[in-house]
Amino acid sequence: RARHVIGEIERTSRAAEALEAKDYKRFGELMVESHNSLRDDYEVSCPELDELVAAAMEVPGVYGSRMTGGGFGGCTVTLLESGAAEKAVKYIKDKYSRTA
Repeated sequence: RARHVIGEIERTSRAAEALEAKDYKRFGELMVESHNSLRDDYEVSCPELDELVAAAMEVPGVYGSRMTGGGFGGCTVTLLESGAAEKAVKYIKDKYSRTA
């Protein structure tokens, strides 16, 4: 779990730099790295959240996605181009099995 905390501090710094540079692609990559670390290092994700993040990342125009909140059934937040929102919602609804 310490690996997540230390890595998250570094990711947060890089995320701030990406936002200042308006590099949303890089910011999104850091969101996914953060989710993966929460899942693998901090062990607070669950299959349903992992499935939602993976589905979101398959949609063109999505920059990044990660779990947020308390984990273990929390929710996800996704950064995407404004024009991709409706397509992302539909795709995720269609793809999400609710049985992961």
